[in-house]
Amino acid sequence: MNLSDSKSLKADFFEALYQQNPDPWEFATSEYEAQKYATTLDALPHSLYQSGFEIGGSIGVLTEQLAQRCHSLLSIDVSEIPQRQAIERCQHLNNIRFELMSVPDKFPEEYFDLIVLSEVGYYWSLPDLMKAQGLILERMRSQGHLILVHWTVDARVLPITGDAVHDAFVELVPDRLKHLKSLTAKQYRLDLFEKV
Repeated sequence: MNLSDSKSLKADFFEALYQQNPDPWEFATSEYEAQKYATTLDALPHSLYQSGFEIGGSIGVLTEQLAQRCHSLLSIDVSEIPQRQAIERCQHLNNIRFELMSVPDKFPEEYFDLIVLSEVGYYWSLPDLMKAQGLILERMRSQGHLILVHWTVDARVLPITGDAVHDAFVELVPDRLKHLKSLTAKQYRLDLFEKV
């Protein structure tokens, strides 16, 4: 199959998953996920960001931790079911806003100095990834940071691979992004960029 022919997975795909299992990827209980989140946070160069944007917050496990590193954090998801869990999980924090939003069909109007794209990019088609990439760059402040973390095991249900997502951003180095950090673990890849 031609990657450009693959369609993005939409909200109904995720609604069905979360109706069957409130935590289908075991974000709240998996040691693998806990280690990956710790590595993600450790990779961030600043201890505190003014404005963070998390694309695909799911049930809010990473969201809760990111909030400790952001003065304000906007967390979005395409599905209401996990976002309700995220809101409940993070109710003790007053610096997080939650919105239902499907990137790249919609994108916030504000600017961010941290954008987190974790385990989301491979749900987009290649054209949608390119569109999202343009919006991310447009809404990221100069010298802002973009962190990508994606599973690298090939899965037939996904429109593109995690590596394809990361490689699309690496191609923007050095003209639009500076590549600050790269890590390839057994099952995932992490890349950190700074807007030039």
